[in-house]
Amino acid sequence: MQVICAGLSRTGTSSISRALEMLLDGPVFHGGTQLCLGPEAEIKSWMKVLSEWPPTNAAMEQEILNTIRVRTDGYVAITDAPGCNLVQELVTLYPDAKVVCTVRDDEAWERSMGGLNDEVSPSALHFILFLLPTMRLFPAYVQILISHWVKLYGESNPPTVKTYHRHIAYLKSVVPPERLIFYDVRDGWKPLCKALDRPVPEDVPFPNINDGKAIQTFAMKQIKRGLGTWLLCFSIIGVGSFMLFKAWGTLF
Repeated sequence: MQVICAGLSRTGTSSISRALEMLLDGPVFHGGTQLCLGPEAEIKSWMKVLSEWPPTNAAMEQEILNTIRVRTDGYVAITDAPGCNLVQELVTLYPDAKVVCTVRDDEAWERSMGGLNDEVSPSALHFILFLLPTMRLFPAYVQILISHWVKLYGESNPPTVKTYHRHIAYLKSVVPPERLIFYDVRDGWKPLCKALDRPVPEDVPFPNINDGKAIQTFAMKQIKRGLGTWLLCFSIIGVGSFMLFKAWGTLF
């Protein structure tokens, strides 16, 4: 683990994930992607960590650290939630890693997060995703993450600029100043490469991935998968019921 990307969701986490993959030549743990596409054990373990935070004793603290270590082992960097909300634990586990906080205009971030809340909050989502492995746990994960944010930032959902600035204050309180770097993905390669002491890639444009569009595209794909699975399930039940009724009629 060379870089802990501590920026909140919707601050260019998809773009910096791709950039770090290129700069560090290794896999990056992008929370949103990893939790949704990984095995159920992945998302369950993070749900447990968030539910038990903050630890109330040394044993619980060690259990949380051990779980995070196992889940982040083999990655050169971590981005997005839940990692950006567990920075104190990550800097303890990886004392040599640099901490990069992606930033953006605070009011634009608030508007973006309000849209994200609309995308993941409908109660129908629980039903739609229920038959999909891993994704069936996503609505519960979101609620646990929201509860974690309330504990960490003291603000209910949807978050406002207060959460944005409280996150910055949180980082300054848990990360040594010489390890903490603030970075806007719109500034491109040069400041990031300088901070990480890496050469600037030649003739390679900085990744430009819209977090909002990426999340919306992924969400719609999963909703279509969920609805398709339910349709298949109901079709099988319908055909089975028809065949059973037909067989019953021939017997009597």
